[in-house]
Amino acid sequence: MSLQRRHDIVPPMQTLPSDAQNPGPDATAPAAGRRGAVLAVSVAAGFLVAGEFLPVSLLPPIARDFAISEGRAGQSIAISGIFAVLTSLAIVPLTARIDRRLVVASFVGIMALSGLIAGLASGFGLFLVARALVGIAVGGFWSFSTATIVRLVPVERVAVSLAFLGSGIALAGTIAAPAASLLGEVLGWRGTMLLVAPLGMAIGLWLWWSLPPMPPRGLAQRRNAFRPLRQRQVRLAMTATALVFMGQFAVFTYVRPFLEGVAGIPVGAVPGVLLALGLAGVAGTWAVGRVLRRRLFAPLTVLPLIMALIGAGLWTFGANPIAAAVLFCLWGLVATAAPVGWGLWLSRALPDDTESGGGLQVAVIQTAIATGAWLGGWALDFGGWTWVIWLGITCLVGSSAYAALAARDFRNR
Repeated sequence: MSLQRRHDIVPPMQTLPSDAQNPGPDATAPAAGRRGAVLAVSVAAGFLVAGEFLPVSLLPPIARDFAISEGRAGQSIAISGIFAVLTSLAIVPLTARIDRRLVVASFVGIMALSGLIAGLASGFGLFLVARALVGIAVGGFWSFSTATIVRLVPVERVAVSLAFLGSGIALAGTIAAPAASLLGEVLGWRGTMLLVAPLGMAIGLWLWWSLPPMPPRGLAQRRNAFRPLRQRQVRLAMTATALVFMGQFAVFTYVRPFLEGVAGIPVGAVPGVLLALGLAGVAGTWAVGRVLRRRLFAPLTVLPLIMALIGAGLWTFGANPIAAAVLFCLWGLVATAAPVGWGLWLSRALPDDTESGGGLQVAVIQTAIATGAWLGGWALDFGGWTWVIWLGITCLVGSSAYAALAARDFRNR
């Protein structure tokens, strides 16, 4: 309780960084206009997430068309992840002198171009080029997402706006796979990919029209993505971030095999469980956003422990289909705290350097997701579901511990 009282309350307005460090929103438009800009950023973020994972439901027809195995076709998803990490680390210095409105809108345009190339690709090599562009779009956009929100709204609205951004992501993650599967049946996988192009252009133009001019600020022209790691606070927080995403995706990547093979849920009922899980994530995003308006580190410290307890519940009761479905929905409800909470931490801890910190954070998250999925697959092959679940629990408990250390360091700063 003392940790919650002393470390966790977001400082009142007068104790936040000075205007020299945190000049506030750029938008000179009325509040309604700024809300419209936040909506545009959220829709763009959801569109990018949906585009990144679009091939997941289309791998069989893609593999048949290119006469390759489904495993090799699945490598296209890994390609986008690799380029997302590389872009997130390099993009801030490369765009140091460019208006941020043009930068973020251009990344949506790159996603549109990737859909055009993928849909018209004559060979698998060109398809991989399209997927590399997806990684550039996702890594670049996410590097600027928190900084963009911070510059659009007053400080007291950042938590709610980040929660709104997270809701767009959760909703996109919920509907992307079933929508892609349905469109694939109607339009074919190429038609589904080509649909990304006009959608991306429309969303990119909306984003450009909604955002105010946003010239580079602060230290963007002088820092690279690794410089924030000189601060102990950043090292602790990034470690906590990496561990929570590793633990989450070590388990969540294999949710469908668990539901079918361990819980015994019929194949036809699995999409309904996944939809419920995604909708729980949307609700959880809003709930977490409201809590974060007043408390920063309590959710980041406590919710990984709740996820670990849910993991223990899956280990104990996972063979029961109803219990497994309920536990995974609870998992979705609380797991949404990670991106929203650590995005808010970034705006508080690095108010004058959210762009460099954002690029580093995106690289950490993308690497952690890939590492967690790989380690979870290794654990599943060699030790079964017991190893997978306890790998996730270990990472989540570690994340909670590092978040508590970050809370104490934040107070001491």
